[in-house]
Amino acid sequence: MSDSDSDSDCDCDPAPRDAGHRANRLAREKSPYLLQHAFNPVDWYPWGEEAFERSRAENRPIFLSIGYATCHWCHVMEHESFEDPDVAALLNRDFISIKVDREERPDIDGVYMTVCQLMTGQGGWPLTIVMTPDKQPFFAGTYFPRESVVGRRGMLELLPRLAGLWRERRADVEAAGASALQAVREVEAQGIGSADGSLDEETLRRGFSDLLARFDPHQGGFSRAPRFPAPHQLLFLLRWSDRTGDPRGVKMVEKTLVSMRRGGIFDHVGYGFHRYSTDARWLVPHFEKMLYDQALLAMAYTELWQITGDEAHRRVAGEIFEYVARDLTDPGGAFHSAEDADSEGREGAFYVWTREELDEVVGAALGEEAARLARRAFQVEARGNFADEASGLRTGENILHLRETPAEIAAALGEEVTTVEESLEEVRRVLFERRVTRVRPLLDDKILTDWNGLMIAAMAGGGRVFGDEPLVEAAARAADFILERLRDEDARLLHRHRDGESAIPAGAADHACLAWGLIELYAATWDPRWLREARGLLDELLERFWDPDRHGVFNVDAEQRDVPVRQKEVYDGATPSANAATWYALLRLGRLTGDLELLDRAESLRRALAGPVGGAPSAHTMSLVALDLALGPAHEVVVSGEPDSTDTQHMLAALTDRYGPRTAVLFKPADGAAGGRAAADLEAVAPFTGAYDVRDGRATAYVCSHFACRRPTTDVAEMLNQLS
Repeated sequence: MSDSDSDSDCDCDPAPRDAGHRANRLAREKSPYLLQHAFNPVDWYPWGEEAFERSRAENRPIFLSIGYATCHWCHVMEHESFEDPDVAALLNRDFISIKVDREERPDIDGVYMTVCQLMTGQGGWPLTIVMTPDKQPFFAGTYFPRESVVGRRGMLELLPRLAGLWRERRADVEAAGASALQAVREVEAQGIGSADGSLDEETLRRGFSDLLARFDPHQGGFSRAPRFPAPHQLLFLLRWSDRTGDPRGVKMVEKTLVSMRRGGIFDHVGYGFHRYSTDARWLVPHFEKMLYDQALLAMAYTELWQITGDEAHRRVAGEIFEYVARDLTDPGGAFHSAEDADSEGREGAFYVWTREELDEVVGAALGEEAARLARRAFQVEARGNFADEASGLRTGENILHLRETPAEIAAALGEEVTTVEESLEEVRRVLFERRVTRVRPLLDDKILTDWNGLMIAAMAGGGRVFGDEPLVEAAARAADFILERLRDEDARLLHRHRDGESAIPAGAADHACLAWGLIELYAATWDPRWLREARGLLDELLERFWDPDRHGVFNVDAEQRDVPVRQKEVYDGATPSANAATWYALLRLGRLTGDLELLDRAESLRRALAGPVGGAPSAHTMSLVALDLALGPAHEVVVSGEPDSTDTQHMLAALTDRYGPRTAVLFKPADGAAGGRAAADLEAVAPFTGAYDVRDGRATAYVCSHFACRRPTTDVAEMLNQLS
């Protein structure tokens, strides 16, 4: 059973708003999202057996609401419905109400989002589910207002209708719930391991062709509005161009990333990217900022710089890292999850500017000429370019964005490019200083293992490529925080840390993404302990999450018994799927260490993914990134030398400077007190490096492919020739 409603892909404050109500059970939780609802008049429960026991004992259905702290439409539904005494009275009389933070419990969200998509053909947050005490869903939808409006039923009408169905048509309701969960199980049965076969270069070609057909040559991107960043698509396209020599992949990536950086989806004052654009021009965002978007986009800009050498792309990656370091980094070193879209009760209020305010701020600090330049560069209009979402009326406020490059502005004004660039940077600084005085959006300060793994990978990779040691150090601090503090009493990995508490068993994505980050940290530091830690994570992943019958990894292990269906995530959403990230990490670490067990599991996963990935390659582009690595040609390079010697540094720099997504590099220090210990540590995780030593007292490279090595060389040019 479902209700007709439109997609409300969301964007959602944790200071609980005390409206004169006593705190409910959510006040004991750590999740910022749950704490937002701690003073609602609704008698909320967190997900747990207490709620389900009461539901069974009192014969009342479950009203399940899933969202997240920086979600705009979650805020709207709370204000309209969950803070309303009439709606709360209906919920408290006829239902047992449960709140779930989808970022804390992606496993629960995954099951019921699949239900919603099957029932309604769409999904989004807030996610609304009504189900039996046995977790069988018989109604699904997204956002519902307090009162019915055209095209959308309101809570005051909906809740009595659902309560009546429960009382009067109990058998039909239970049958519908059982059927819904069975449909989810059937979807799972058609996924990983459902088809024989393999994935090959033709799969990559079809993925590229589909993205090419969908590409917007004017604005970049691969979808109609709303337009979401999809960095894994971009990472695949860069690899396709590298593999085939077809420049169209790089051109599509560059057009997309340049358009995004110019658009309102980018924060031109404080840096970082917003979650998505509501239009096709990247102009009007939903203003929340997510850690995972920063991480994956930073990877894309970093790799694009490696290929093109265009300093503009390096600058954007640096701007992302600056934002994360300033606004999303915990004092302990790990990274917070997100910043809200709303402040002062309005979406985007922190980010938009009236022309009068901009003129006053910039003019007072830098003069009228600078104000005119700011108006022109950032497309500031007297009537504004930002419209209220509900009414569609312009507010007189502006989303800062660019239509011209500094070079184009300089040419039009007869100025030097550097003069314009310096002036715009002064404008940005002045605006930033004023914006600091505004009420900030909520910071969702929980620390999630999988998202931190992605940012560790991005920062370590960026630090290595750009030669930025502080970035590498920041990545290492975050990794140490996760490895040391997100563990249970049995040393198993945990998913979430907040307010001094680490909790919630880690899922497959946590293990895979953190392993990915640690592999990148090894490449940035040459410290073998990161490989050792990554191997431990993948061992735990394979032991606890691997499906021995149909292969692939479940989202949760078998001990997680409070989820009605164990799913296997394969479709790439805003982040890479758990199975794609696992496949990629297995390949990366297996090739670095020569571990055939990891490579065998990777090959099993490749075969198991043949059905879903082969059927829709462009919907699984992180799997295509892994497939590109699996197909090769791939190389392993062992460099042995004195760590501080010029010849060693020159050889390693030559490998760092080149774009080599299928090249794994290990560094083995030459013998000596410290070098001997480090070499032994490397051999412990990559035993095949034991035979590779310095030749003729000079740094030596061993280039290997398909378990066969070329003759060792001390010449950088020869090493690069062997790689090509």
